[in-house]
Order: sequence, then structure tokens, then C-alpha cells
Amino acid sequence: MATVLSGISGALYYKPAGTKATLGELDVNATNDTFYVGTNMGFRVGDPIKFSIVNTQTGGTGTGTLPSSLVGANTYYVLTYSTSTGLMTISSTSGGAVEDVTNDGTVTGVNKFQVAYSEFGVVSEARDWSIEVSRAEIDVTAIGQALGQYVPFRQYISGFGDANGSATVYFTDEDASFANRIIQDVLLRKQVGATMKLYMDRVESAGVVDDTKSRSIQTEVTLTSASFNVNPDDAQSISINFRPSAAVSFDLMTT
Repeated sequence: MATVLSGISGALYYKPAGTKATLGELDVNATNDTFYVGTNMGFRVGDPIKFSIVNTQTGGTGTGTLPSSLVGANTYYVLTYSTSTGLMTISSTSGGAVEDVTNDGTVTGVNKFQVAYSEFGVVSEARDWSIEVSRAEIDVTAIGQALGQYVPFRQYISGFGDANGSATVYFTDEDASFANRIIQDVLLRKQVGATMKLYMDRVESAGVVDDTKSRSIQTEVTLTSASFNVNPDDAQSISINFRPSAAVSFDLMTT
């Protein structure tokens, strides 16, 4: 008999909201080593980020040259970010020296530089998560069907997919916890970059999640609500509701 998976291997991973931005050459200041990534974003000091070049029309890889000395494969860390000015400085190590940017790079037309949160972080305070996936029904019943003893039935074809989800996390006294960050992100005006990775079966190899052996659902999300539950007998928990803001990706097989 096949093994039936239980929730014990489930997990919730997250990329914070407001941590994806595009910028042009004029947004890179090689003299001051700053990047203008936009005001009122959700970047925080210490966030791991990566730079790339994207085609803003297709969303795919763009053409151009990153500002020197940035390397697309490298992870950098937010050293400073001002929500009021939108200016960011970065470092090649967490809390290290300001990265020396020697030129503005090159992008033209629909191509832009992109800075984005580099990798998922585990929400270790998650209690549970759920997601419901559905398909729209399109009524294609035609009039004028042959009359008989019984009424004709309506006919349907499948339409667009839809989904909505929720997660329950514990509120903690650690300001930097991912659970607390999700809660705050519900109220963030610019939620671009918010992404959920929901593991049904998380398998690790040498202490690192092995996605080739794990089963998960991944989607960029819009966080829609946070419901607080406080009583004397239980830990404080918050229910977070979300909806996909892009296509949902299913990885339900281990091949």
C-alpha cells in the first residue's frame, strides 16, 4: 500500500511584499552608490536580494548590462533603504561595507534592471495553511433542443481557474519574525513580490530543501486580510487570507 502523506511534513515559505522593483539607468547613481527602487516599498535592512535584467513587456529575461560591479548570480543585502526617498544601498555581505558601483549599466527600451528578494524564507511560526482551487463554469446551453419526456440538462464548459487561501501564524515578540512580517504586509500598499510557497511534503537533503523530492504549490499573492485571535488560554494566532496575483504553480510530483 502506498504511503499516505500527513501534515507533519508541511511548511509555509514566504517572500515578503514590496520587495520587487524595476529601475532604469537613471535610477542608478554610481557616484553615491545608490539605487532608486521606489518609495513606500517593503525592503528592510538585511534583506537578501538579487539583480537581473527583465523585459517589462514579456516578463522574461531582458537584454543589457548590469551596473558594475553587480553580478546576477550573486546575493546582495540591503544596507539602507528609505521609504520616503526610495533610495537603497547594498552590500555583498550582511551588514558589510557599501557595494562600490562603478557605472550605471545599460538597458534600453522595454528592458529594465530588476531587484527582488532572492529566496524564500521559512515561516517557522506557521500553524497551518489551506488553499482552495476552483474552475469557473461557462453555461453553453443552447435553446431549441428536442423536446422529450424529461427536461433537457444545461451544458457547461470549464473556464478560468481561481484560488483563495489562508494561513494561521503565531504572533511572537520577535520583531524580525517572518510571521510578524506577513501580518504587517497585509497593510502594505505596494505588495509586489509577495509570494507563498506551500509545502505539502517538504523533503530536505543535507539540511537544505530538495525541491526535486518535495511537493508544493507556489504563487505570487495579494494579502487581503488578517484576523487576530487573542484569549487567555491560547497563544496569539492570526489568520492571514490571500489570493493569487499571478498563475499558480503546482509541483505535486517528485520527478
